[in-house]
Amino acid sequence: MKKLASFAALLVLAALAAAGCGASAEGDDLAETGKPVHLTVGYQPYYSEAWSALVLSEKELWKDYLPEGSTVDFQVGLQGSIIVGQMLAGKEQIGYLGDMPAIVGASQRDVGDIRIVANVGTSSDQCGVLLVSNDAPEFKSSEEAVQWLDGKTVATPQGSCADRVAQGVFQQAGVEPGTYLNQTNDLITSDFESGNIDAAAVWEPNASKLIEDGLARRVASGEVAGLTTSAFLAMSKDLLDERPDVVEGWLKAELAAEQYLADPANADEIAQIAVSRTEGFTEQSMHDALYKKWPATVGGDPAGVKLSFPFLIDAETEALVDSASQFLFEVKSLSSPDLPPDALDGTIAKKVLGTQPSPVGEITATG
Repeated sequence: MKKLASFAALLVLAALAAAGCGASAEGDDLAETGKPVHLTVGYQPYYSEAWSALVLSEKELWKDYLPEGSTVDFQVGLQGSIIVGQMLAGKEQIGYLGDMPAIVGASQRDVGDIRIVANVGTSSDQCGVLLVSNDAPEFKSSEEAVQWLDGKTVATPQGSCADRVAQGVFQQAGVEPGTYLNQTNDLITSDFESGNIDAAAVWEPNASKLIEDGLARRVASGEVAGLTTSAFLAMSKDLLDERPDVVEGWLKAELAAEQYLADPANADEIAQIAVSRTEGFTEQSMHDALYKKWPATVGGDPAGVKLSFPFLIDAETEALVDSASQFLFEVKSLSSPDLPPDALDGTIAKKVLGTQPSPVGEITATG
């Protein structure tokens, strides 16, 4: 398969391009412990695995936990690499990221120091949904659909979590696409429209939008190969060192946001919030991204679990990071499969969670 060789380089270039404003976001002042703080936070409304940030922002939960008078500027990142670039340049102190950009960012110590402090979402189908063109045959199972992809033209944003899932599924099934294209979600949409691709691996809510628009059919997910992905909360080392009180407050707000997300009574509101923060999506596609129940024959979780919230950096998270780091090394997005030993720092998350169980909640499909 064609490998992506420039993902890490693009992150560094983005960071260097953004570095003109110096080591911290303009107007940001970490101040002294207990004093008001101004934070700049990068988040991804087009990536449902990290939607706790939407809740935290929309409901302004941070106001209950940061020092009075603090302010927060939420900045949309259309993809994780943009947020990582801002964080490496010192222009954002907090970022909501997919596992792949978070890992790449945490490896770039020669540019900036980013730490992964919490796991804000884990799923087998939020980042790694396999879709096929409408003229593909009807399949009896995900396994049959994956076999059909042998020799076909498949597209995905390479170096992403969707790419890792797709390649893992192909490898486990002994399948080799004839052409494996590195494409953005926009290009995938246009190529499904024009019939130029047979299949694609994408993340939610893009998968639900392509299905709702009638451009593709869902046939599998990471579930078929037992593969999961995660969204991570990353913070700058400066913030961790200088304002542990703010870090603790933010993680308390994050915990509240995850518990709000996990409450099925809030499903309609969550979809409405997601629509208000994006363009081109309907409430139906946003709802389907987190709440639609898919049968096992197309990669649905047998128990209907769509997304769980570990919160902690636990053993499963560490194993996922090890596996993803190895993948990124193999596709030449990392110079080494080994991250700095302190790249994962779940100390304060563990303190905040206390005796509460992990995961702190989960979203189960409602239909």
